[in-house]
Amino acid sequence: MPLRFIAHLDMDAFYASVELLRYPQLRGKPLVIGGRRRTAADLSRGAAIPTLREYSGRGVITTATYEARALGVHSGMGLMKAAQLAPDALLLPADFDEYRRYSRMFKDAVRAVAPEIEDRGIDEIYIDLTGLVMSGFAGDTSDPWAHARDVAASLQRAVREATGLSCSIGITPNKLLSKIASDLQKPGGLTVLREADIPTRIWPLPARKINGIGPKASTRLETLGIRTIGELAKADRALLVEHFGKSYGAWMFDAAHGRDERAVVTYSEPKSISRETTFEDDLHPVRDRERLSRIFTDLCVRVADDLQRKGYVGKTIGLKLRYDNFKTITRDRTLEAPTGDAGTIRRAAGECLKRVPLDRRIRLLGVRIGTLSKPGAHAHRDAKSHAAHAPTLFD
Repeated sequence: MPLRFIAHLDMDAFYASVELLRYPQLRGKPLVIGGRRRTAADLSRGAAIPTLREYSGRGVITTATYEARALGVHSGMGLMKAAQLAPDALLLPADFDEYRRYSRMFKDAVRAVAPEIEDRGIDEIYIDLTGLVMSGFAGDTSDPWAHARDVAASLQRAVREATGLSCSIGITPNKLLSKIASDLQKPGGLTVLREADIPTRIWPLPARKINGIGPKASTRLETLGIRTIGELAKADRALLVEHFGKSYGAWMFDAAHGRDERAVVTYSEPKSISRETTFEDDLHPVRDRERLSRIFTDLCVRVADDLQRKGYVGKTIGLKLRYDNFKTITRDRTLEAPTGDAGTIRRAAGECLKRVPLDRRIRLLGVRIGTLSKPGAHAHRDAKSHAAHAPTLFD
């Protein structure tokens, strides 16, 4: 396979870093983001920022600054547990609209330098730098990997100039290795790994550092005496196939040797667009009806806004509801014609809501639209006004 230069760019503590732009006085302090969605009242700069010690609820950490991580807290940890480890860490609710805005900014900055990117989420992308690197490579008089480093450094500068934020980049021959490499020198790291570097830089790492080997697989590997990527690379391929199946076992073996032929996919059509929210306290479908109605409307408006921004309409409207006993119910309704209107989305989701029992407290509420297509000549109506006049069981 011809030499490739694939980069993985990962924003450093992305949500927390965006918040530090808003609250620069918090730099250097342990800060946790999570618990609930930001409200207008939270945006008041004069409001006191609470500590984890003051928190009560079942929210989880979305992200944390590196100072907070040093105290043992991490993404996905319950805030109550985090409060035991770092009671004086500061707590801010999430502001996903702002994070999405910064996400678009950093991706646009990268795309202006290196257009071949694969969007992997709000804070990370893959970039195929092969064309850029080889076009600036002077043959025997220079090292193409050194030029790849220069290109990556220019991307880091472009991101910082556009957003004020830092990112870490890994450059290797493929996506699998680059994902690992981008995490080796955070924050602000720039790691270049050649295939020859795999034994010294990759093999000593825990097997779970391979994207695709989760906690359960890692635990099962440990029962086989396999803890590092190097031990996985030296394992018998047949043994891995026996314990993990033909496909996954063979993939593990190849991944440990740094093999990955996947291309950087620069474009893919989304299958659906959704918005959901988990409540810190379970809401009663009768006593909290007014609050649930407002949330329901907001979710539909946000879905419609996402459709407009991304240039889609959809036909299949879905509702997701999770009760206080963690039972989750979904319902769908397919419209005759595609829509991007929040009022139409809310009415259809409301019809789905009529088909679910509302006899328990509600933990999560979500709205989804699928069967997406381009709108053509469809006119975009005022989403908020139409959504506000679409009654449901919550009204």
